[in-house]
Amino acid sequence: MQIKRSATAHWAGSGKDGKGTLSSASGVLNEAQYGFKSRFEDGIGTNPEELIAAAHSGCFSMKLAFNLQAANFIADSIDTKAIVVLENGAIPEIQLETTVKAVGLTVEKLNELVADAKLNCPISKLFNASISVKATLI
Repeated sequence: MQIKRSATAHWAGSGKDGKGTLSSASGVLNEAQYGFKSRFEDGIGTNPEELIAAAHSGCFSMKLAFNLQAANFIADSIDTKAIVVLENGAIPEIQLETTVKAVGLTVEKLNELVADAKLNCPISKLFNASISVKATLI
């Protein structure tokens, strides 16, 4: 039987004033504060796959924010949804959907930065799962 659990993360920060979102996790990225908060979309937040979804959506958002900043883009916001597929006690698939708002960013550059974030997100490296990312630029 296949079960899907999901969570979303909203990342917002500014390279100009150093403010981030009110969040459950925060830190400093190149001297600017960042933060993210995750919200479970189904279940009650106590299933391991929901915790993985919350961690993955936040981790991926922050890695993508770092990649954008390293490429000289300032993200106004990054919203990522992680859907964790659980099948017979294993996680064969994780689907990430991310929406990015950044001035001057092209779809081609976004896809390049997303591919790197997918490969180098610490949470992604923990799972022997098929990880897909659908990225949208707004």
